[in-house]
Amino acid sequence: MIYNDAQLNPNMFEDGVEKVPIRNGFSDGLVLAAEQDERVVGVCADLADSVKMGAFAKKFPERYVEMGITEQNMASVASGMAAMGKIPFAASYAMFSPGRNWEQIRTTICYNDQHVKLIGGHAGLSTGPDGGTHQALEDIALMRALPRMNVIVPCDAIEAKKATLAMAQNPGVFYLRLAREKSPVLTTDVTPFQVGKAQIMWDATDPHVVIFACGILVHEALKAAKKLEEQGVWAVVVNVHTIKPLDVDTVVAVARRAKGRVVTVEEHQIIGGLGGAIAETLSERYPSRIAYIGVGDRFGQSGEGAELLQRYGLTAERIFGAAQRVIGQANL
Repeated sequence: MIYNDAQLNPNMFEDGVEKVPIRNGFSDGLVLAAEQDERVVGVCADLADSVKMGAFAKKFPERYVEMGITEQNMASVASGMAAMGKIPFAASYAMFSPGRNWEQIRTTICYNDQHVKLIGGHAGLSTGPDGGTHQALEDIALMRALPRMNVIVPCDAIEAKKATLAMAQNPGVFYLRLAREKSPVLTTDVTPFQVGKAQIMWDATDPHVVIFACGILVHEALKAAKKLEEQGVWAVVVNVHTIKPLDVDTVVAVARRAKGRVVTVEEHQIIGGLGGAIAETLSERYPSRIAYIGVGDRFGQSGEGAELLQRYGLTAERIFGAAQRVIGQANL
């Protein structure tokens, strides 16, 4: 059942549930962060409208720099801004930042411990018709491997706004991963959010399985949990919005409650993403049986966002089957 302490949207399972692009939450959060702290500045690689930095640029033109299509230079400029005491937010498509400028992020930002906030828009399959060249399915792995990097993957627009504010208020290097298409609003203004603290959204007293999910697929995980409950199978759904630093204590505690029956869900390559982070943690602290839902070592392709999620099996139905499999109820 829905975990009351999470204070979620009670209409999340309704056909008419409100849908808002996650990137809109970043836009709202950045403007609010800039109102609160004059050190907040923005740099963008010619994609201000797409990554929703336009509202910030319009309100604070003197604090916005349009870099053009120069992601490597953008990373270095943002690092210099941070060195001079600013709080720079640097935004582009995830396929280009960190996809194109990873070395500059590594060397000029992380190696020098400059507190830049990196925004990867249009991540995952949601770029849709733009196809595999623009669909970043490896960015979590790229950023998770970097020392000093924090990685956040919000589940909806409200959480993205909270994450943006938290990034502005906390020192450190951050990567915020944003989807393009409209997605269900799961949380509310009063839903707790804390960097590095995973959030239980669906709970049971004696669960058969735990589902760890991030990003837009948290909604699919919740739908799967609801369907499992209708079949007499009790699940816990954990929104792992912070991939790094991972909330190890919660991951281990919930896996232990579910007796080591685990499903991970992400709109990313199975290799190196959320599933990898969960597996690394549990292999050392509480060895578990894990089923991975994600993109299976393939590139994306052109198509509408919803049909691509179906094509790659990133659905509640597949999560439902994976949960059955790890608890031994089906040979799928």
